[in-house]
Amino acid sequence: MTANPASPAPGFDSAVVEDLLRQQGEAMRALFAPLMPTAQSEVPEPADLQRWAMSAAKLQKMWLDFGTEQAGTIERTIARLGDSERVTGLFDQWFAAVPLAAAEVQAKLWDDSMALWTKVLSQYAGGKPKEGAELPRKDKRFADPRWREQPVFALLHQTYLLLAEKINALAAEAEGLPDERKAQLRFLTRVVTDALSPANFPLTNPVVIERTLETKGENLVKGVEHLLADVRKGQLTHTDPNAFELGRNIAATPGKVVHETPLFQLIQYAPATETVLETPLVIFPPWINRFYILDLNPGNSFIRWAVEQGLSVFVVSWKSADASLADTVWDDYIRAQIEAVDVVRARLEVPSVHTIGYCVAGTTLAATLAILARRGEAERIASATFFTAQVDFEKAGDLKTFIDEGQLKLLESLATDGVLDGRYMAATFNMLRGPDLIWNYVVNNYLLGQDYPAFDLLYWNGDTTNLPFKWQKAYLEDLYRDNKLVVPDALAADGTPIDLRRIATPCYIQAGREDHIAPAESVWKLTRHLAGPWKFVLAGSGHIAGVVNPPASGKYQYWLNPGDPGTLAEFVAGASETRGSWWPDWIAWIVGQGERRIAATAKRHPGNAGDTVLEDAPGRYVKSR
Repeated sequence: MTANPASPAPGFDSAVVEDLLRQQGEAMRALFAPLMPTAQSEVPEPADLQRWAMSAAKLQKMWLDFGTEQAGTIERTIARLGDSERVTGLFDQWFAAVPLAAAEVQAKLWDDSMALWTKVLSQYAGGKPKEGAELPRKDKRFADPRWREQPVFALLHQTYLLLAEKINALAAEAEGLPDERKAQLRFLTRVVTDALSPANFPLTNPVVIERTLETKGENLVKGVEHLLADVRKGQLTHTDPNAFELGRNIAATPGKVVHETPLFQLIQYAPATETVLETPLVIFPPWINRFYILDLNPGNSFIRWAVEQGLSVFVVSWKSADASLADTVWDDYIRAQIEAVDVVRARLEVPSVHTIGYCVAGTTLAATLAILARRGEAERIASATFFTAQVDFEKAGDLKTFIDEGQLKLLESLATDGVLDGRYMAATFNMLRGPDLIWNYVVNNYLLGQDYPAFDLLYWNGDTTNLPFKWQKAYLEDLYRDNKLVVPDALAADGTPIDLRRIATPCYIQAGREDHIAPAESVWKLTRHLAGPWKFVLAGSGHIAGVVNPPASGKYQYWLNPGDPGTLAEFVAGASETRGSWWPDWIAWIVGQGERRIAATAKRHPGNAGDTVLEDAPGRYVKSR
C-alpha cells in the first residue's frame, strides 16, 4: 500500500502553507527581478545588461575552447575508469540493497516529510523567520543565514537533510550482505547524498544566487576558469598554488641532504641548541605523501620544534615514483629504513637512534623492528614512535571500501609504466571527507568564484606523490585485505619472516580520536602485538591536526591512562585528559629513555668544515613531480 501524497499529515495546515508559499513566490520574483524585467519592474541599466552579456559570452567561449581542446580525452578517461556495465551493476546492487521503492519506506518518508514541513513553516510569519526560531536539523553546509531567511530555502535544505539521514540509515541497516560489501554500500550512499546537497548547485543555493546577481554573473565566469584549470591538471585546487615555495616559506627548517639513494634522500637539520641529546632521531614520513607535513611553517613545524628541544633530527624524503621505481616493493622500503638508521649511526658514531614512523611508514617501521629483532640487531633502534600507524587492519576504516578485486583492477588500469599517479590517491582521501575537501571547494571555487586562500596544509595536501603500483597493490592486498602483518611469519621482507611479537623496543603510540584514515581503535591494536614496553596517547582531532598540534597553539587535548587497559574503550574509560598538545609528553618520554646531552659539534652541524653534504634542505626529491 503506497502513501497518498494528497493526504496531509496530522496538524498540517494547508492554508498556512499556501499563504507562506505565495509570500515566498513574491519574494523570489523580487529577487530575480533584474533578470526578468516586467512592466511593473524597473528596467535594468544598460551597463548591467552589458555585464550580463559579457559574462555569458565569456562562459560560452571558455566552454567551446575547452571542448575543442579536450575532444576525445573525456571518452578515453571514462574508458580507463571501467566499462558502463560495471558502473550500472554497482548501482543495481545499491538499489537492491537500499529499499527506497518499498511501499512502507515511501509511506514513512512521506509522513516524516509532512511533519518536517509543518514544523519548518511554523517558524515563519509573513514569509520571515520568527524571532528565536530554530530549524529542526543543523549542518555547517547551511550555516549561512540566507538558508533560513526565506521559507523555500529552509524547506529545501531541511528536506535534503531529512532524506540524506533516512537514506544513509537504510544503507546502514541493509541485510544479507557481507561486512565488506555493507561497508562499501554505506560509503557509496554517503558519497552520493553528499554530492546531491542543494548547496552544490547554483540554482538551489541562495548564497550563490545572491552572488551571481551582485556580480552580474562574473562569479560564474571566474568559477568556470577555476573549474577548467582543475580539469586540465586533473586535480581539485584547495589553495593558492603560488603562495608557497619549498625552502622559503614552507619546508624551511635549515638543514642539509647528507645521503641519497634512488628511493630517498636523508636530510639532517642544523641544531638550535648548544647541547643535544646523544641519541639522534630519524623520522620516516609516509611514502604516499611529502615529508614536509611535519615542517609546514615555523609555527607548526614538528621538525623545528624537535630541533629546539635538543634533538639531532634526520628525515627521510621519499622520491615520487617514476618508471625507474616501478619494481619497488615492500622489501625496498624496509631496507631503506634500515639503511637510513645505519647511515645516521655511522655518521654520528652512535650505537642507536630514536625513530618515528608516520601512518604507512609506521606500518613499515613495525615490520623493520620485527626483522631487526629476529636478526638479533634490535639494539640499533633505541625507541620507536608511531604517529597514527596501523599494523592490524581488521578495523581500518573507510579505506577498506576501496579494496576488492574490482577496485584493484581499476587501480591497475590507471597505472602507467608501473606507476600510480598520486592524484588518484589524493582524490581517494578527499572522498573520505567529501563535504570538507571536495564540495566545500566546489561551492567556493566554482560557484562563488572566490580567490584561493593561502593555506600551507592544503598546499601540502595537493602536492601529490606517485607510487610504485606493484608495491601499492601488494600493500592493499596483503595488509588491508588479508591482514597478514599480524599473522606471525605470514609475511617476509629482505629474506626475513616478520613476527611483531618479537618487538621489545620501547614504543610510543599516538592515535587521533577523530581519525578517519587510521581509526583510533585500529591504531590501538598495535599494543596487542608488542613484547616490550609501550605508551599509548589518544590525541584530539584527526589524522593530521591530531599530529601537527604545536604546544604554542593551545588547541585540542590528549588522554593518557597509566593502568593496563585491554581495549581502547577501557583506555578511554580510565583516561585523564590534558588540554593542549601531546608533544611535551612525548619529549619527556624520549628523555626518560636514559638520554644524556652532549655538545652540538662536529657532524652534529651538517655541512661544517670537512663534512661532505649533497645540497641544502629540503632537497631535490621533495620537488620532483
